[in-house]
Amino acid sequence: MAIREWNNFLIPYEQAVAELKVKFKSIRKEYRKRNEYSPIEFVTGRVKEISSIIEKANKFDIPLDRIEYEMEDIAGIRIMCQFVDDIQRVVDIIRGRKDMHIIYEKDYVTNVKTSGYRSYHMVIKYPVNMAEGEKEILAEFQIRTLAMNFWATIEHSLNYKYKHDIPVEIKDKLKKAADAAFSLDQQMFEIKEEIKDAQKLFEVKSSLVSDIMDNIATLSSIGKLAEVTRFRRQLNVLLEEGDVLQLSNLLSTTQRVIDMFKK
Repeated sequence: MAIREWNNFLIPYEQAVAELKVKFKSIRKEYRKRNEYSPIEFVTGRVKEISSIIEKANKFDIPLDRIEYEMEDIAGIRIMCQFVDDIQRVVDIIRGRKDMHIIYEKDYVTNVKTSGYRSYHMVIKYPVNMAEGEKEILAEFQIRTLAMNFWATIEHSLNYKYKHDIPVEIKDKLKKAADAAFSLDQQMFEIKEEIKDAQKLFEVKSSLVSDIMDNIATLSSIGKLAEVTRFRRQLNVLLEEGDVLQLSNLLSTTQRVIDMFKK
C-alpha cells in the first residue's frame, strides 16, 4: 500500500481510539461526580505506526489484505488502575457495554508471563460510523496497575533496544523488578481503604479551598479589600494546619459576607 492508502486505512482506527478514550474518561468523571471511587485512574490510547504494522505483519506472516482481520492491536487503549482488584472492576465494565463486542480475553495478571509481564488484555470488535457507513474494527484493551505499567514500559524499551533478544542477566533483573512491582501492588492493596480515605479527604479539601478562593475573588471584584485581606490570611493559616471542618466554616463565612454586601 502507498502512504496515502495507509493513511486512509488507519482513519477508522484513529476515530475508534479517540471515541474509546472519551468514553472511558467519561466513566471516570461519572464516578467522581457521584463522589464514588473510580477503578479507572487514567486512560491512554494510540494507533500503531505504519512501520510497526508492517514489521508485525512480516513477523507473523500476515498478508497485507488480511491485516484488518488478523492484527488485533492496531488500535490500542490502555486503562491504568491504582489497585490490582480495580482491574477486574474495569473488565466487568467492558463486559457490560453494548457498544462493543468482546472477541477474547487474556489474563496475564493471574497467568503471569515468564518475563514477569502482568496485564489484562481484551480484544474487541468496535463499530465506527464513517462517512460511507459503519465499519467494524478490532481494538485491544490493556488494563493494568500503575506499577505494572511502569515495568511494561521499561521492558518495551529494552525489547526495542535489543530487538527482542534481551541479554539473560538483564532478563533476570527485569523478572526480579516485575516481582517487586507486584509485591508493591499487593502491599498497596492491603492499605487500600486508608489510601482511598486520604485521597477522598484531599479532594474534599481541594474543593473547599477552590470555593473559598472563588468567594474571595468575588469580594475583590466588589471592592471589599479589607475582607479580602482578612480571608486570605485565614485561608493561608488553614492551608498549613486546617481541617475540613475549619475550611467549611471559612467557606460559610465568606459566603455570608458576600450575601450581606449584595443585599
